[in-house]
Amino acid sequence: MPEIAKYPVSPEAAGQRLDAWLAAQLDGVSRSRVQLLLSQGSVVVNGKPAKSSLKLRGGEVVEVHREPAPEPLRAMAEDIPLDIIYEDDDLSVVNKPAGMMVHAGSGATDDARNRGTLVNALLHHYRQLSSTGGELRPGIVHRLDKQTSGLIIIARNDATHLKLAEMFSRRQMRKTYIALVHGQLKQDTGIINAAISRDTIRRTRMTTRRATGGRTAVSHFEVVRRIDSRFGNFTLVLVRIETGRTHQIRVHMASIGHPVVGDTLYGAPARIAASQKDRQARSISLDRNFLHAAELAFAHPRTGKMLKLSAPLPGELEEFLARLEIPKYA
Repeated sequence: MPEIAKYPVSPEAAGQRLDAWLAAQLDGVSRSRVQLLLSQGSVVVNGKPAKSSLKLRGGEVVEVHREPAPEPLRAMAEDIPLDIIYEDDDLSVVNKPAGMMVHAGSGATDDARNRGTLVNALLHHYRQLSSTGGELRPGIVHRLDKQTSGLIIIARNDATHLKLAEMFSRRQMRKTYIALVHGQLKQDTGIINAAISRDTIRRTRMTTRRATGGRTAVSHFEVVRRIDSRFGNFTLVLVRIETGRTHQIRVHMASIGHPVVGDTLYGAPARIAASQKDRQARSISLDRNFLHAAELAFAHPRTGKMLKLSAPLPGELEEFLARLEIPKYA
């Protein structure tokens, strides 16, 4: 990018937020990186430093004065509680809460990028973790999205890491999630077999709509129960994934018209309104995805013994279900 780059705003962009509009103009730059630029005062609109929330009118000239220069990512030990479901000298299985990043990543501030991660908690708890994934990802064999809770496997040494990675590659891990999706699925069971690739327009999203270049992704779903509530129709499902693509369940469920509750990135509403006929009409919201990695089944990479592990649905998700199931028109 030039030291100063200028971007004219077309009349069609009127009403858009500056950060969202600018992210679409800067190829390969995420919205969080754009927000970092804005927080550093590096974005000027009509000669004045601008805020992320600025609403464009059309006709402005936006100048980007320099590239953001965040501090390098790093993994650091932090005294953060861990919910350990299983552990031995080779591996651990941890129940990760929603809101926790697995490892250091994107964010507008140094703390947001580096602190509060699962890796940081692991470094404080364990003397040794596998180094195969690199300095920023010690012990990490696979990941869960920040707003997804549930079971994640941690490798305690390099030999175990390599064996676990091979098991994931050969689809020898049985991973089952619980999800609540909008609408009522017609089929009791089904398979979604749709390749997943990066969305070329919104780079933070994945998609099943590109004709070429996607990676094979297979999800099996089974209906647990259908919910007809004052807030609309929902379906609670078990989803078993054969592959582990980025956002796989979220993308697959949205692709068949049933986005995961709370997942605004893939079309779920931020707030869910009650029926106008309901005397107690209110709206409800969930500040995370209703997606939980509930079960893991695999052969121990050293002993061959089958491990079948589970983590209960978190309290905030149980509470959300309970609110949905209050009788209508009460």
